Amino acid sequence: MASVAESIRNIWKIHELRQRIIFTLGILVVYRLGSYVTLPGVDAIALQELANANPNQGGLFGLFDLFVGGAFFRAGVFALGIMPYITASIIIQLLGAVWAPIQKLQREGEDGRRKITQWTRYGTIAITALQSIGYAINLQATSGQAIVIPAWAFTVVCVICLTAGTVFVMWLGERITEKGIGNGISLIIMIGIIAFLPQALLNEMPQIGGVGRADTNIFIFLIELAALFIVTAGVVFVTQGTRRIPVQYAKRVIGRKQMGGTTQYLPLRVNAAGVMPIIFAQSIMFIPSTIASFFQESAFWQTVGTATGDIFGFWYSAIFFVICVFFTYFYTAIAVNPQEMADTMKRQGGFIPGVRPGRQTSEFIDTILTRITLPGAIFIGFVAILPAIAAQFGVQQGFAQFFGGTSLLILVGVTLDTLQQIESHLLMRHYDGFMKTGRVRGRRR
Repeated sequence: MASVAESIRNIWKIHELRQRIIFTLGILVVYRLGSYVTLPGVDAIALQELANANPNQGGLFGLFDLFVGGAFFRAGVFALGIMPYITASIIIQLLGAVWAPIQKLQREGEDGRRKITQWTRYGTIAITALQSIGYAINLQATSGQAIVIPAWAFTVVCVICLTAGTVFVMWLGERITEKGIGNGISLIIMIGIIAFLPQALLNEMPQIGGVGRADTNIFIFLIELAALFIVTAGVVFVTQGTRRIPVQYAKRVIGRKQMGGTTQYLPLRVNAAGVMPIIFAQSIMFIPSTIASFFQESAFWQTVGTATGDIFGFWYSAIFFVICVFFTYFYTAIAVNPQEMADTMKRQGGFIPGVRPGRQTSEFIDTILTRITLPGAIFIGFVAILPAIAAQFGVQQGFAQFFGGTSLLILVGVTLDTLQQIESHLLMRHYDGFMKTGRVRGRRR
């Protein structure tokens, strides 16, 4: 604790780092305040009364509401949050694996990245406009009493306000990345998730003064907190875990200097796909229930919709686990290119001891990557269904969401990334970091 306190004091001694942290916190406050601004034409009081009458809102919309900090069910101008930008980024990234123009831009360095970013922004606007129409239709169908203007006018208002809101949130995220600390888009998602944590804790803790659960006690609550701590530690361990491949660089004489002759390491992450497999899997899992809503008279589709619509049910968890494992391999194959690694290594005069440069090096890296991805994929699938397992042990659904799934992976990943950036500022100015080694890093073996 003393070293952590000293590190925090060191942070405030560095003017640039202090300014970046204050700027980031200010932007996040603006985002949270904006999530409470209701769309024009919506009676906020009537909408809150309807929400109180139906407190068990879950499924796809409940999960989406978690990512936008509650703005979805409040009909806020940030109701769609940054998620359309995430969708556009995923589409562009997937197209980069199969479409030559994007592959060419990816190889053009900074200019290419700027063009890809611009395309992503345009895609965000288009996706937000389409989603806002669906949002308006859904809100009219579920909370029509709270809408005080004609349906066509409300749809137009939703398209304009929600698109502007998402673009503004995207701009806030980019400002954090540029002038603040950490990845702005990720921090905005994380702060929306964290906003639910205090209320979830209050609802789960033993009843004190009319607040909390009446059917639990302090011993059970402490066990739940200990289990949450263990799960979080496990996620951190796997997220930071790497398999380091030794790379030897040949000696070269340039002028009077001898270059190379050193051994470095190529780190391959156990969880190279990050949170993306769960996001993909969740998108797939909600397709059957969506189709079932259009075939109300079909017994088959209603059975499928019921089985896949309960995110805490057995069949949902079983299918979800398998899809997560599949998409972990799929996304890792897209994100990590062994052939490109082998070519880069060959150009720089590097080689893996005992392995020929070129094709054999590519095959060797691919084999290692396939082997370490298996435990990573199984772990991702297990983390994805942990909320359902926690709910089966009596944990309330609101608090169970933090035991795994997208929420926990995002919280851990964004926190580690932000800490790494803070540590880089500390180490550049010869201060110690948060860890005894001076760096937040993965294990050596």
